[in-house]
Amino acid sequence: MKPVLSDGAVRILRTRYLKKDREGNVVESPEEMFRRVARHVAGAEKSFGSPSRIESTAADFHDMMASLSFLPNSPTLMNAGRDLGQLAACFVLPVEDSLESIFEAVKNTAIIHQSGGGTGFSFSRLRPRNDMVLSTSGVASGPVSFMEVFNKATDVIKQGGTRRGANMGVLRIDHPDIEEFIAVKRDLGRLTSFNLSVGVTDLFMEAVHRGSDFPLINPRHKTVARTIKAVDLFNMLVRCAWEDGEPGILFLDEINRHNPTPHLGTIEATNPCGEQPLLAYEACTLGSVNLSLMTRVRSGVPEIDWDRLGSTVRLAVRFLDDVVEINRYPLRQIRRLALGNRKIGLGVMGFAHLLIRLGIPYASEQALAVAGEVMRFVQDTAHEASRELAVDRGSFPNYPGSVFDSQGKAPMRNATVTTIAPTGTLSIIAGCSSGIEPLYALFYTRITPGDIGVAEMDPLFRQKASEKGFLTAEMEDVLRREGSLPEDCPVPDRWKKLFATALKIPPDQHVRIQAAFQAHTDNAVSKTVNFSRDTPPEQVRDAFLLAHELGCKGITIYRDGSRTGQTLSCGLTGSC
Repeated sequence: MKPVLSDGAVRILRTRYLKKDREGNVVESPEEMFRRVARHVAGAEKSFGSPSRIESTAADFHDMMASLSFLPNSPTLMNAGRDLGQLAACFVLPVEDSLESIFEAVKNTAIIHQSGGGTGFSFSRLRPRNDMVLSTSGVASGPVSFMEVFNKATDVIKQGGTRRGANMGVLRIDHPDIEEFIAVKRDLGRLTSFNLSVGVTDLFMEAVHRGSDFPLINPRHKTVARTIKAVDLFNMLVRCAWEDGEPGILFLDEINRHNPTPHLGTIEATNPCGEQPLLAYEACTLGSVNLSLMTRVRSGVPEIDWDRLGSTVRLAVRFLDDVVEINRYPLRQIRRLALGNRKIGLGVMGFAHLLIRLGIPYASEQALAVAGEVMRFVQDTAHEASRELAVDRGSFPNYPGSVFDSQGKAPMRNATVTTIAPTGTLSIIAGCSSGIEPLYALFYTRITPGDIGVAEMDPLFRQKASEKGFLTAEMEDVLRREGSLPEDCPVPDRWKKLFATALKIPPDQHVRIQAAFQAHTDNAVSKTVNFSRDTPPEQVRDAFLLAHELGCKGITIYRDGSRTGQTLSCGLTGSC
């Protein structure tokens, strides 16, 4: 099966994914890339006493990827069957309160970035700025200053030889340096290799609702450094997020309520995009099913093809478990924990396109129902597939003491099975909408990792608009300038609602869609709540409160135009 790819997809593959010779010439086709990945990953079947299955499994894996029904995370496409052999995208490293630990983490970060992975850290254990350092009779410089060291190291290392690495920096809301952390990106030149998230606790949210004081705790000796009005701190967080999209929020208590292995530790951080909470030295490999292809027409009515979706999910779980087995981990500590927990993160992309194919507007109650129905099916099917693998291959080694064990549940092959990733680049390759996001624009410019600019019209809009006869040359010119359908354009209201873009979706609907998926996802959900340029800060505050109320594990917002160099912009001009 030969993949059908857009010009933008081929451009990205040639720049970042396909094999090159010593002179930098591409020596591999997309079809050959999928065969390379399929053969390498299927080689894991030998580890499970099934060498006779390697060829048939490789063929199944190839067809699943070449049909664009499923794609694994970028490091797997790049590195499978090649010398590097590092296939996971997500890592979390510990940062303890000592110079030795800090610079060990810097070194390990360099190793992981060079292999193509992204890293997350909690800096919450570091003593605050101006705290005492007994060994030198000096004072500490604080978490933010040490984050600058990680940032500088990341700047000079190309990730997998193709781009700069990405980091997530987390600081607990009760750390004495939290205000400096929240405001650090007001200086646009600082921490440019980091996404930032505040680790918010239930105690803090309760204090916000009560309007009470909130203690900031020195992590060195666990005593109260000072108290602050919780509402004032929350409003500062809201204001900074409104100004330039950062920091985001991680709801730490909600994350740890779903920690499958609490006997191994508490989760304090996530991968760079926030969808994968991990223990220190843990890794996870991700992949996404293309929902846009999971439809069929019966008696003239489009519907979800549950049979195709189910078979794709089952095969994808096997694929990702094979990746865990065959991966060449960058550190022995990571290998030990990755093989001990065998976490995988199967998610979805193309949700907006699925809704359009079904004739359902994103900003509707029906869309929420479909989100829950689809992800419940993916979750249940993926868990069933993991249990079946546990029968053949054994449960994940850290199963004793896990929540599955303590609750008397059947053994699982994988401690977690589902994750909703952003799929920015993968969705271009697959020719579908990103993750669970609405269409950002009908004509957009996307800057992908490696500073590759891709400007194109949404393929499903082009198809439907051409079929219905309203894609004129004049309209195409308007879309190139503005990105979305003007209110006064001669297009039936049904199609305007169906192709409503991100900034025309009410913010609370963004949050509710995220919550609908989170309810049936083991790990977390990558989702951006988009706001128009003229949105007041109060609406950001409302979104944060709603996300906590609905059980989201985190939230990221972005107000259009609030930051230079945003990765997605409307049309060719960037004006929405």
